[in-house]
Amino acid sequence: MSETPPSSDPRGGTQGSSTSVARGFDRKRTIALASIIVIIGAVLALVLTRGSTKNSPPASAVKQPATSHGTGYFASFAPNICPLTDTVAPGGKAPLRPALAVKIGNEPLGARPQSGLNAADIVYDTPAEGGVMRYVAVFQCNNATAIGPTRSVRYVDWHIIRQFIHPIFAYANGIIPDVNVVDASKWISSADLLTNAASATYRTTDRQAPDNLYTSSAGLYALFPSSITPPPPVFRYSTATPSRAKPISRVQINFSFDTNVVWTWTGSDWSHGYANGTVVSPDVDSLSHTQVTTDNVVIEIVNYRFGRWPESPGSTGDVESQTRGSGPGYILRNGTMTPVTWHRRSLINPDTFTDARGQAVALAPGRTWVEILLNSTAKNPGALTFTP
Repeated sequence: MSETPPSSDPRGGTQGSSTSVARGFDRKRTIALASIIVIIGAVLALVLTRGSTKNSPPASAVKQPATSHGTGYFASFAPNICPLTDTVAPGGKAPLRPALAVKIGNEPLGARPQSGLNAADIVYDTPAEGGVMRYVAVFQCNNATAIGPTRSVRYVDWHIIRQFIHPIFAYANGIIPDVNVVDASKWISSADLLTNAASATYRTTDRQAPDNLYTSSAGLYALFPSSITPPPPVFRYSTATPSRAKPISRVQINFSFDTNVVWTWTGSDWSHGYANGTVVSPDVDSLSHTQVTTDNVVIEIVNYRFGRWPESPGSTGDVESQTRGSGPGYILRNGTMTPVTWHRRSLINPDTFTDARGQAVALAPGRTWVEILLNSTAKNPGALTFTP
């Protein structure tokens, strides 16, 4: 946001008349009197404040809730709680390290099935050019020995990860304008897997390039040993199901001709699959050898534009999803769906959600997938289907 410049003095910078001198003297006297009044007011306020808090318990004595009931960036957690899931950390202590965001491919013929998705705290499913979807998987509490296949940076990536304050961002190069933005963003610990972070990668022999480049959480964190500050929580959590939630058993999101996503409620979590006609194939994580699951599915319908720079000759520019502002969406948790409006005031602020009455809607403690759905796609018949 640009700052508003101070208004200029229409009389000019030099005041030479006696009237101007008098005005200057009056102005100084007024400022002096105002300063005295401010000082007196501050002293009175201090006295009153001390008096009113004399019998109040210290902040440390106030009982804190077990889960985060703050609002995203302003919430806090106990040392044994994972900040991005509001669940007890493995081993009972959340690791002292930043969020680790990794760009992962999602092309049907080359990238699927992926590795490491079930270890991520949050996964963002984002549209790229040509109807292709790609992931930004965010790790913090858990480790993954294989993450990938990794792919190149896009515009939406640094807009998503700004809310993690000082994240590590791993990606496999990209077009020069995008790479330059990431390199110039001092709040990002940049890990280009084809250049400065190549030591944290390996290539598999069972896939063709570029879908054979993998990394690991240990390898990436080792590149930044001095980064020890955990991210702030970015979601509001509650164990209580929203009051206006409606029971559903599945949701189908038809992003494009080859990415027709289905989330199915299993009774304990949401399982991920792909629809081909009436047949739904499970999406299995190649690392854990289990179906990809999550505790929350957040669907955000967003505006977008095409970027100036094509990713390949003859293609459109990158799809620049507008993740700041507000728009319609849905929260799926505990076998229910709640229509919401998502809000994000600025890139450094996380999303918040409100229902039709303007009441805050919280997520269930656990892992979260955020599905970014373009507004033009959402208008297509059958693009978004909820099954009771």
